[in-house]
Amino acid sequence: MEKLPLTRAGQKMLDAELRQLKSQDRPAIIRAIAEAREHGDLSENAEYHAAREKQSFIEGRIKELEGILSRADVIDTSKLSGSIKFGAHVKLLDEDTEEERSYQIVGEAEADLEKGLLNIKAPLARALIGKDEGDSVDVRTPGGTKSYEILEIKFG
Repeated sequence: MEKLPLTRAGQKMLDAELRQLKSQDRPAIIRAIAEAREHGDLSENAEYHAAREKQSFIEGRIKELEGILSRADVIDTSKLSGSIKFGAHVKLLDEDTEEERSYQIVGEAEADLEKGLLNIKAPLARALIGKDEGDSVDVRTPGGTKSYEILEIKFG
C-alpha cells in the first residue's frame, strides 16, 4: 500500500474532521433520518431522501479519511532544511506580474490552494523541488509558461 505524505498540521486537520464526522455529523443525520421516517410514506418523502443522501456522503468521507490516515506517512517538517522539499514554506515572486505568493508544499490529501497549501504533485511544486533561494523556475501552465523567482525557503 502506497504511503501518503502528510505534515503534522495536515494530520491534525484530517483527524479533527474525522472526529467531527463520527461524533457529531453521523449521529445528527441518523436522528434526521429517524424523524423523516416518522412522516410516513418514504417514496414521496423529500426530507428522508435528502437525509439518506447526506448520510451516504458522510459515510463515504469517513471511509476516505480513515484510508488516508491509515496510510499516512507523517513528516516532521521542523527537522528539515536546505533546498525545497516536502513541507517547505516557499515565498515566490511572479516574474511577469511582480506579485509575491507564499505556499507550503504538502501532501495531496491536505492541499488547499486558497490556504496556500500546494499539492506536491502539482506542476509548480514539482518544478520547485530541489531548488534553492534565488533560483528561477519556469512552469508550464494551461495559460502558458510562468516564471517565478524563489525569494525565501523556510521549514517548520
